[in-house]
Amino acid sequence: MTADPRLRGRLQLLFIAVAFLGPLLVAAWLYYGGTPLQPEGRTNHGTLLQPVINLHDELRDTTLFERAGKTWVLLYANDGPCERSCRDALYTLRQSRLMLGKDMRRLTRVFLHGDTPPDTVFLAQEHAGLVAFEDADLYELLLRRRPADLPEGGYFLVDPLGNLVMYFRPDIDPSDMVDDIQHLLRLSQIG
Repeated sequence: MTADPRLRGRLQLLFIAVAFLGPLLVAAWLYYGGTPLQPEGRTNHGTLLQPVINLHDELRDTTLFERAGKTWVLLYANDGPCERSCRDALYTLRQSRLMLGKDMRRLTRVFLHGDTPPDTVFLAQEHAGLVAFEDADLYELLLRRRPADLPEGGYFLVDPLGNLVMYFRPDIDPSDMVDDIQHLLRLSQIG
């Protein structure tokens, strides 16, 4: 006894529909159903700055990009004398860059100081490769862009296109800052 060809065709169509839609329905149920298999969101240690602003557009006269080149920039700004907290921040900048390993060539450390020049001997001995300069307009812009609920004295991350991307608290663990930077460097095809 042979099966009706129309019934056999309908069964084949039903099988194809179940084979295609079944996994989609199961995935949607697992994801939206609040099951333990729902993925957790990624947590940043730094704060993403929204809306993103481009420093090229905001500050046409800044020399930041001439000095840093086409790399990511990790920037620390201090307008007073570079005393203990400033020296600790410069140490954190240096260690963070070293922790990037092979990607450290993609990041430039920048110290934006005020009109009190830093100790150049100290910078040369302890922080070779650090770009240090004064730019009052850039300093003022960074002050305005720092999230109001976070303490000042932290670190800003700028991408190679000049976008101000993240702010890191001054007391951040360097390994946490490096986690965020490495994540961005993995996703980025620039710099």
